Amino acid sequence: MRPVRQRQALSVLLFTLALCSCVPTASVVAQDAPPFVLHVKVDEIVLTFHAADSHGISVDDLKADELTVFENDKPTGKILSLQLLRDAPIHAGILMDTSASMRKDLPSDRATSAEYARSLLRTSTDQAFVMGFGRLWHIDPTWTNNPAALIQGIQHIATGSESRLAGTAIFDNLAHTCRTQFATIDRANSGNFILLFSDGEDNASFQSIKEAVDACQHANTAIYAFRSDSGAASTGPATLAQLTHETGGRVFRRSESPAEISEDLHLIEADMRNQYRLVYRPDALKHDGAFHRIVLLPPDRVATIDVRTGYYAPTH
Repeated sequence: MRPVRQRQALSVLLFTLALCSCVPTASVVAQDAPPFVLHVKVDEIVLTFHAADSHGISVDDLKADELTVFENDKPTGKILSLQLLRDAPIHAGILMDTSASMRKDLPSDRATSAEYARSLLRTSTDQAFVMGFGRLWHIDPTWTNNPAALIQGIQHIATGSESRLAGTAIFDNLAHTCRTQFATIDRANSGNFILLFSDGEDNASFQSIKEAVDACQHANTAIYAFRSDSGAASTGPATLAQLTHETGGRVFRRSESPAEISEDLHLIEADMRNQYRLVYRPDALKHDGAFHRIVLLPPDRVATIDVRTGYYAPTH
């Protein structure tokens, strides 16, 4: 098998459809007779992903027969459909680490966040919210399509919304965000991501990094991180790399250059707005709640592919 550079995550969503409504055949059917409805379970996996060539340019002409899906290291069932989603709406959560180790970086984080709200948020289709966190979190505002409201929230966080409780709970706050904020939106038909500003140092979470990743995978939400510089012995870079890799995002080095910041934000937007929606039926899916690891193998002309690491089977 040809090795493929695969950025894991963005988008696996499992759903079970109850379909097929049939009326029994008869010479005469009473008008008040209830229709006969047959419920049939159909297990299908919906996988969204972004593909690019060696120059980072989106590949928008893939065909289903060019792709192979591996589930738990084995080729899986037939691909049922492949659709290119252009200019998808975006839901973005802007999460800014306001703990003591990050205060010096808040002006830069504020500028990057404001640039996203000002330049890339489409008021006709997109929504976003701003959250500052240390050990606890503060959201201001909740989902909105108003750039001015977002920028006002960013200014508020940057001017002293740090919790009085010491410590940083990155995993707790990511898990909470994915389980609550992203649970209220149509996650299957939009590009969903968290814009995380942090050094990756977590010293206060009750939940593990795996639990944070699981929550965001369930919510079909990718994490894109802007990383602060940290000491050579810091585990922060590895933490951010894992969070982004497992959910389908990327890590960017914090920059003071407006041109570099704009380029990074436009790269995120390209990932989110231009995605494929692939549907396949797995072989003999067991309803056991187990995690199924996925690898999507593209043709040679695709250099990178952003896709989630897998999905959780239903329990019933």
